[in-house]
Amino acid sequence: MKTNGFNFNSANKAEEATYFNMNNQIFDKNGFSKEVFSLLISSGVFFTFIRYLEPKRKDEFSESVLQITGYSQEEINSLKNKYLSCVHEDDLRKFKDKLLDLEERLTENTYSIEYRLNSKSGDIVRVKEFAKVIRDSNGSIKHVIGFINDITESKKKIDEMQILLHKMEELNRSKDKLISIVSHDLRAPFTSLLGFSEILLNEPDLQEAERREYLEYINDASRTQLQLINYLLDWSRLQTGTMKVEPRRLETKSIINNCVSVLTGAAIRKSIEIKTDIPNNMFLNVDERLINQAITNLLSNAIKFTQPGKNILIKSAKFKEQTIEIIIKDEGVGISEENQSKLFRIDEKFTLNGTMGEKGSGLGLTLVKEIVEKHNGQIWFYSKENEGTEFHITLPEAHNIFIIIENNQENKQLYESVIQDSFSNFEIVFAQNGYEAINLIAEKTPALIISHHHMPLMTGTQLVESLKKKENYKNIPIAISAENLEDSVKNRYIGLGVREFLYQPLNYSSVENIIKDIID
Repeated sequence: MKTNGFNFNSANKAEEATYFNMNNQIFDKNGFSKEVFSLLISSGVFFTFIRYLEPKRKDEFSESVLQITGYSQEEINSLKNKYLSCVHEDDLRKFKDKLLDLEERLTENTYSIEYRLNSKSGDIVRVKEFAKVIRDSNGSIKHVIGFINDITESKKKIDEMQILLHKMEELNRSKDKLISIVSHDLRAPFTSLLGFSEILLNEPDLQEAERREYLEYINDASRTQLQLINYLLDWSRLQTGTMKVEPRRLETKSIINNCVSVLTGAAIRKSIEIKTDIPNNMFLNVDERLINQAITNLLSNAIKFTQPGKNILIKSAKFKEQTIEIIIKDEGVGISEENQSKLFRIDEKFTLNGTMGEKGSGLGLTLVKEIVEKHNGQIWFYSKENEGTEFHITLPEAHNIFIIIENNQENKQLYESVIQDSFSNFEIVFAQNGYEAINLIAEKTPALIISHHHMPLMTGTQLVESLKKKENYKNIPIAISAENLEDSVKNRYIGLGVREFLYQPLNYSSVENIIKDIID
């Protein structure tokens, strides 16, 4: 049997030592194992070769050299240094040293070596070479014969596994340290909590001022402990995947305003003004609860570490393609260089009291980082003591897409004309039926769905019912187009949350007005 240049021989016992020959150059069992050959033959990602040390003599390769390197045998031989011209420059020294070493070790004739090749396309190919040197009567190497296995994919998987292993080891070390820190933090306050509560229970003659002081301490300590536990639970759920990130299209301005309104009271008590600079019609594709939690935490920290009478600024802008940046900048106490490296680390619990004694759990920023990274975003900060801090987070921008389910060519052209004229920052995607639309919606969260009531395979009501059952889709606005609708059908749509209807024949102004009403 001949495979990739090998001739396998097993005719009789005299030939048992012979695994294959290539151009009459023989490999025997003293050089390589049958198991290695069996593996290579099954993989089919290797080529055989004879490399001659005499510069004028052409090297020989099996046809699969083209598959792996992109070069044919003729092209390799036309290169300045033949096969050596393909070896990656950083591995060339190692490659040459291997033969120089064998030149001196007369009793050794086989070797294996891993190195990189520059393919014809410019890609890096990682290979492992198994070879045998053929010597002349003086022991000098005349040529090398062997096979080269493409190990690019296997090396990539090994590298990925090593990265994952390192990450898991780091996570395990962080977990152990976290348990040590948290076990102390969870236990420590209870001695005081129990002590103060026992005094309140057993000392009926306490002065009202003392009683109130003890109750305020118990209340503050309990809130801090509850916050710590909630942060730990959320962090743990995100780490283990039990808390799902369910992104949907949300306006950036609305998210920021909601977070500001929650903390307005805390800002007023410190005479801090929160200023915002958020453009209209900028949408994020995020999990509403988690992002509210992250931004609220960052804003709460800004209030906590800002002196009364100062300002906090929240602004956002497009960062890169399909990414929005949110910046929260305060005029607070800042973070010392010594403590900056402790932020975001679960194994380096770091907390300071606020400018009016406010306490924190020390885990809030760790949770924020986890939330942002679960959205494939980034978080970083700039800070200087006594001058303030600004945190930056990047989050995915929602797709500016309309999905329209329509088969009538004239209607399609009308939709395209309206959107091109009045909504040029939006992309339009047409679907033939509800099933196709559901697949498109799963890939991209649209700003609006317009569906014809009478569709093939699935009616408009069936599509809306299907979408409203799913948390990710239930808030996507939907408009229904139809020639006419019976009252019972229209009421069914209204019951499902559909508020806009387009009646055919469609006209430019009605389509434009409906889309404006929904988008604005």
